[in-house]
Amino acid sequence: MRQATFAGVALALLTQNFTRASQVPLRVDSDSWNLDVSPNINATGRLVFDTVSSFLQHWPNTRYRNGHNLVPGTVPVGTLLYHGRGDSNLPAGADWVATDPEHSVIFCRGSSEAGCWHLTLIASRPLKVLYFDGSSAAKMRDGPMDSQDVVGWGKVSPERFFDEKKRIFDLCNWGKSLEIDGYVRMEMDFEIMLCDFKEGVDVVAMANLASQGRGGPGGPRRRPQDVVHTDNSTFPPLALASVSQVIQSGSWHNRYPGDRRIKLDLTRLISFYDTSLVPSLVSKRFGLERWDHRLLGISSEDIAAVLGKLTDAYTAPPQAGSGVDWDTLFKVIVDRYGDRFELLRYVLNATSDADPLVTAKNAMSQFRVMLHPYILHAAAPVPGSADTAWATPVYKFCATSHTSYIRRSAALSALLTASEHLLLNAVEEVNREICRMVVGMWAEGVTAGLDDALPVDPPIAHDSAVLMRKWQTTVNDLMTWLDWSVWIKCRPACGFEEMCYLPTWPFGGGGGGRGGPPPRDSPDGPPASPVHPDSVAEPDYLRPQPQCVRRL
Repeated sequence: MRQATFAGVALALLTQNFTRASQVPLRVDSDSWNLDVSPNINATGRLVFDTVSSFLQHWPNTRYRNGHNLVPGTVPVGTLLYHGRGDSNLPAGADWVATDPEHSVIFCRGSSEAGCWHLTLIASRPLKVLYFDGSSAAKMRDGPMDSQDVVGWGKVSPERFFDEKKRIFDLCNWGKSLEIDGYVRMEMDFEIMLCDFKEGVDVVAMANLASQGRGGPGGPRRRPQDVVHTDNSTFPPLALASVSQVIQSGSWHNRYPGDRRIKLDLTRLISFYDTSLVPSLVSKRFGLERWDHRLLGISSEDIAAVLGKLTDAYTAPPQAGSGVDWDTLFKVIVDRYGDRFELLRYVLNATSDADPLVTAKNAMSQFRVMLHPYILHAAAPVPGSADTAWATPVYKFCATSHTSYIRRSAALSALLTASEHLLLNAVEEVNREICRMVVGMWAEGVTAGLDDALPVDPPIAHDSAVLMRKWQTTVNDLMTWLDWSVWIKCRPACGFEEMCYLPTWPFGGGGGGRGGPPPRDSPDGPPASPVHPDSVAEPDYLRPQPQCVRRL
């Protein structure tokens, strides 16, 4: 009786929740609770979800280098930053600083006689910054610089991908009235384009170090395997060791929580995947693989809307927002399903000599593990019927478990910023599709009599092998749709003397993408930047795949 009562209450709450939620605009179809209805092909909630849950993490932003988000943030008081140079002068204007000294020392270049200079700085007050996600410091014409072009120049300018001196000057000039201190980017590790070395930072130390050499990590193209091999005689030993270390320091921030020295304000997030803000890009990315998503083709009207919203983010009266910890909520979803889907895929890909019925029942046990908190007592199949509509309440309960209160609470909903509405939609879209697919497979198995905890008499006749193949396809399609970088690993795992590496600029392929960079001594390039003179990028560089490289 208690179970039946609980089920009835739960179903009543669900009905109440969706009635109240109708007062808040939802970007879902009216028949979205149909287990056979998939998300709109142009829906971008999953892309918002994955990019946001990847912020400040090196691995996923190396995999998908073309960023699509602008996020205001701060660098807290007491944070150390680092800058390498050839003389003992403090930069007179804007320049680059690293969050790890392993990164900045590769720019510590001078002469063998006089050495070079390495500055350690400390934030003397909170530094106001803007974060560009993706590999936004990769000097490639294929898209990593697009969002910076939009902010600094008001248009995407692929031909200026190496115009770094002008880029940092114009970005700092644009943000001066907004009191922006710098811009956070990522290449081998994270860096900040600091606009003024006399504002908000103090010099902690100015050390005279042994020089890394004139070329640093530049020179002939090197595969990542070569970069970390100490027997490569074409690199100066000190420079070779430094390059190896900056690759490793970047890997410290590979996974969640990423580089926590930058604090992002998700209540002011701006995403180019927001179709209501940037509708012109919907058609531009249609049919493209995600590697090729970029901002090229964005309309002038959409650029104006983005820049207006970005200006408001820094000038409008502060909004406290809802107080929802979106960063953690996104992480909860990934934690809940990431490992389980890997295990489910492993179970379903059992060897060919395995008994399909046994494998199907093993898969059913995994479905039930994922759905157990949502399987209502009142939800039961119709004996002898293959219809799975009876599982709709389970689907609804599962899909709304993390967000129903946010939707039904008028007080909380009223506090949501526009950016938070985007984040809420992303969580809902991802959770809905996960639950739709898993509940659908589980319901099929129940009607086929494969769930011992919910027996059906009579079960629907089925071929276990056929059902297995169908579930294999469904799980693969779902994981492809989600496309989480937590599933991208070196297989088999690397040895202790190795590290798992994704090829990134400037190692692992041509530094200039399709077309290559200007010569190393070009006046248009940043001083002493680690570039390669290659003119053609390697395919694995544009579609990076994990590989084991030596650490020793």
